[in-house]
Amino acid sequence: MISTESWADAHRLWDFHQMHHEPRPCSVAIGLGSHDLGVADAAVELYKRGMMPLIVFTGATSSTTRERMPRGEAVHYSERALELGVPSSDVLVEPNARNTGENIRLSKALLEESGANVSSVLLISKPYEERRAYATARKLWPEVEIVSASTPMTFDDYVDSIGDAHLVLDMLVGALQRLLIYPEQGFMVSQSVPEDVMAAYERLRSAGFTSRLVPDDAGTRH
Repeated sequence: MISTESWADAHRLWDFHQMHHEPRPCSVAIGLGSHDLGVADAAVELYKRGMMPLIVFTGATSSTTRERMPRGEAVHYSERALELGVPSSDVLVEPNARNTGENIRLSKALLEESGANVSSVLLISKPYEERRAYATARKLWPEVEIVSASTPMTFDDYVDSIGDAHLVLDMLVGALQRLLIYPEQGFMVSQSVPEDVMAAYERLRSAGFTSRLVPDDAGTRH
């Protein structure tokens, strides 16, 4: 049973993890691979609104996606986009990335190889990964403008879609921990965290929402 205080703290983290950018036209969209096909759906919706002429889907497989997406996250994302009407000529697939840093580096390399002229990127992720993805992209690709996007939904709706509230709170805590420790390891730019968000994070850690934490010296997992 999740307490009222923990639920309120989770709402604080959820809101902070989103960048609250207004989608606007960009050179390209990059859809970051995960278990959530909603990333592909969000990319298609933005494409149909004319926000970008080209989509890169990036991601291999992980322990959480291997069974659901055996051909790889980017491949399944691209298949979803084609099913929803995006022409294959407007979709690139980067099938090898296994973390957020590789998502950015390998997508950048693929776009360079394709001859795309990129000055701005619509970076599409799960809602609670917006800030982490943004901070990573700013570190690894500072010369382009980054606009964050995800499926518009409330925290409660997202929990319902996952079906495991404890896991979602674990993921919110783990994502914030990475924002705190990865800048020192060179994986992303540093961002200030408001005091109320830090307090909520510490309370959730103390309450046991820790399954997605990494050791503070884990310099290889990002």
